[in-house]
Amino acid sequence: MKAGIVGLPNVGKSTLFNCLSNAKAQSANFPFCTIEPNIGVVNVPDPRLEKLEELVNPQRVLPATVEIVDIAGLVKGASKGEGLGNQFLGNIRETDAILHVLRCFDNDNIIHVDGSIDPIRDKETIDIELQLKDLETAEKKLDKVKRAARTGNKDAQKEEVALNKVKEGLEAGTSVRAIDLTPSEREDFINAIQFITDKPVMYVCNVDEASAANGNKYVDRVKDAVSDENAEVIFLAVGTESDINELEEYDERQMFLEDLGLEEAGSAKLIRGAYKLLNLQTYFTAGEKEVRAWTIDVGSTAPQAAGVIHTDFEKGFIRAEVIKYNDFVSYGSEAKVKEAGKLSVEGKDYVVDDGDVMHFRFNV
Repeated sequence: MKAGIVGLPNVGKSTLFNCLSNAKAQSANFPFCTIEPNIGVVNVPDPRLEKLEELVNPQRVLPATVEIVDIAGLVKGASKGEGLGNQFLGNIRETDAILHVLRCFDNDNIIHVDGSIDPIRDKETIDIELQLKDLETAEKKLDKVKRAARTGNKDAQKEEVALNKVKEGLEAGTSVRAIDLTPSEREDFINAIQFITDKPVMYVCNVDEASAANGNKYVDRVKDAVSDENAEVIFLAVGTESDINELEEYDERQMFLEDLGLEEAGSAKLIRGAYKLLNLQTYFTAGEKEVRAWTIDVGSTAPQAAGVIHTDFEKGFIRAEVIKYNDFVSYGSEAKVKEAGKLSVEGKDYVVDDGDVMHFRFNV
């Protein structure tokens, strides 16, 4: 699963990418510094994993991960091929969620492509380009569906209704994710098209160091502007956190974060937020050889969770032995959990909870 970092040129996308992944993408004070997308595999910070490591003392620990993609900056006219438009739009289509970076700080030394700081204008610039591209996609699809609908095909007629709603919404400046569609319209017709503006989005407000703890007037404006979008807004001082990440000692990094008024790095909150945005959750396996966090979709059943380890586990699934994370911590070990009768044996219909500690029995 991939989350793509998008935004206008020079808003801090590549600096954020470096901050998240510790991969050194080029970052400079000119537009289109990033051309080819950079991809980083980022560990998902999870205090539960650290606690399980402390209790089990395994030989190794493996956290959950999420892929972050740094995509070239977009400009007005991208939907018609301006700048790196077509390449940008192709790259973003391949992601599962969008991290939309907005510049929310003043600094005369860092060029803004439009000459002034206005995160709402910047957001709308990108929204319009993505909506125009989606409108083009909807119209092409609608032409095909109309022909089938005219023959009396009932499914095609239903799809035509759904696509007309999408077309009208996009023409009115509404992203697909916010268009009023029935669950069946989305499930049966719209999801498969993978409209760009149907992807879940998190707005990342890049603030200055003084605003790292409490945000600023720009962040407040963004929150007001997206209040009806069902989107998350997060703010962090990207440049400052990137500098802190360069420090080798953990204690030194924590000291600088505390000086900023932060309990933890904003980037850690962002990564967890991206994980949630992708509708992902974690279950754990815990033994002497390895404590590991496994990534699954929210709502996955026990066999589906087992299949993440190996497809044979899903094919030959017999049962799952499940310990709730809080019980594991309360009793301190698997053996003590069993003694207390807190280990449950679950079948194929069991829906995994976030944080479950699991063992699978299977036969192939």
